[in-house]
Amino acid sequence: MSDGLFITLEGVEGAGKTTQAKQLAEWLSGLGLPVLATREPGAGLIGAQIRQVLLNPANTELAPMTEALLLAADRAQHVAETLRPALAAGKIIVCDRYADSFFAYQGYGRGLNMAELISLNEAAAGGLIPDITLLLELPPDEGLKRAAKRGASDRMEQEQLDFHRRLSDGYQKLAEAFPQRIRQINAAQEETLVQADMRKVLLPLLYERGLVRDVVR
Repeated sequence: MSDGLFITLEGVEGAGKTTQAKQLAEWLSGLGLPVLATREPGAGLIGAQIRQVLLNPANTELAPMTEALLLAADRAQHVAETLRPALAAGKIIVCDRYADSFFAYQGYGRGLNMAELISLNEAAAGGLIPDITLLLELPPDEGLKRAAKRGASDRMEQEQLDFHRRLSDGYQKLAEAFPQRIRQINAAQEETLVQADMRKVLLPLLYERGLVRDVVR
């Protein structure tokens, strides 16, 4: 067993994961903990190249299984190059998306065979499962409105609303299947309240692992 902690953030497009992950990593670092902030897809040099292919709006002919295989390749590289070494070194990982995105987007969104996706993920991740997952919940139509305000949209953001509704439903099913690991956070509230709720969920785990001992706010 490693002394590290693996935290993932999940949610629909526009749910605020990237902002919240950054703030969460800063908070944990402020507690004196060794933190690594990372993401999927796109961590490292190889991951960045895979991300470019996956999210480029020009790649309209990318087949669903090709997409899944690229994501699995990204995960395999990420786990080997970044995640396992960081956990072995006792770091606290804050990861913006991981395997639950794979099942929500490629399984429920694209309609790929879930058993095949589970096998792909097992090959890529080698059994590495997050200690806790924070699912930022937001209606998909509201998420897309938020995402549109950022400017140019990527290939995923350009998908039809029905696709985003399917993957949102998929996240709900995953949360129901793994209630101990996946903790649901209301992402429709103010940004500061979202962050506060995330910290409330994490604190008991930090105390349980002996990572913090003093009273933390």
